[in-house]
Amino acid sequence: MTDSLKLSTIPHVAFVPINDKDKAIAFYRDQLGLTLIEDQSPFALIFDLNGTILRATFVGDFKPQQFTILGWSVPDIEASVKELTAAGVAFTRYPGMNDSHPLSIWTAPGGTQIAWFTDPFGNTLSLQQNP
Repeated sequence: MTDSLKLSTIPHVAFVPINDKDKAIAFYRDQLGLTLIEDQSPFALIFDLNGTILRATFVGDFKPQQFTILGWSVPDIEASVKELTAAGVAFTRYPGMNDSHPLSIWTAPGGTQIAWFTDPFGNTLSLQQNP
């Protein structure tokens, strides 16, 4: 790596596939509270992720991946889950999760707590709180 290009020191861009502008705006802006920076239809919608660009890219028909593609590290996962639930976000309970947690929060062996949800396109997103 040359001294002029240090990817760890320059801003990065996150991507999420979408296929419907109205659903994407309703979810990412209105439910999750992200700021819509620019509408570049028919190519992408640009949202602010606390200084990082989220490029919601129009891809037509696609099959969502079965793993998390975007996540947030939160200081209080229970409060965050409750707030998003109040905004209409439904959290996912996977087979094998501890079914006793009323908010669908799973605790990993290392102590990290994770809660998963999907966007209107089937993309898996998550919240996590580190121990």
